[in-house]
Amino acid sequence: MIEIKNLNKSFGEKQVLKNMSAVFQKGKCNLVIGASGSGKSVLMKTLVGLEKIDSGEILYDNRDFANISYEEKKLVRREIGMLFQGGALFDSLSVYDNVAFPLTMFSDMNKSEQQDRVHFCLKRVNLDAAAKLFPSEISGGMKKRVGIARAIALNPDYLFCDEPNSGLDPLTSRVIDELILEITQEFNTTTIINSHDMKTVFDIGDNIMFVYKGEKWWEGNKSELRHSGNKELDEFMKAYMF
Repeated sequence: MIEIKNLNKSFGEKQVLKNMSAVFQKGKCNLVIGASGSGKSVLMKTLVGLEKIDSGEILYDNRDFANISYEEKKLVRREIGMLFQGGALFDSLSVYDNVAFPLTMFSDMNKSEQQDRVHFCLKRVNLDAAAKLFPSEISGGMKKRVGIARAIALNPDYLFCDEPNSGLDPLTSRVIDELILEITQEFNTTTIINSHDMKTVFDIGDNIMFVYKGEKWWEGNKSELRHSGNKELDEFMKAYMF
């Protein structure tokens, strides 16, 4: 579980996150939705330590990530998997080496153990046969699946997905959604997904938080979403509805 309390973040005089509090549940797909510029991307960056907050708390199972030592932060980061919006694969590395990268950098596994883990992760995303290929030789959907395999390589407790369906066709998007949901449930991860894809929200969203101008504007489950009574949320949904 990840809990944030009274989170504030500014860039110069512009306050991007305003006194934000929320709980992201373990074993669930926690969706963060909102228009471009609403603050959801900055929120994710603060959660994984890419941006420093001005005030508040970020609790990873009661460990205050924002206020612990550098060495303690390193330990928490080893429990985090990240699927970046563009995939962020290394073009010069094969699919196999891309997935092996975090194991080489952050684990104590020997070569044989790394090999077993990489093949397990690739098989989990149905890409074991593509291990020797390079990113330039695979499709956008396959790149996202490689990104997921790399994100789960260290068997993370926390999985972050930034716009996982960006640039994908509807059919491939559904494949990625189903894969993220299956992995979340199979490994009991705390999964946080930034998205404006309402099909994703209604298909796999367990807990949904709507961010508006840097504030948590609404929170609930997908059965409550269509009848929220929240004007800004209704307008957002009409703009992004599938």
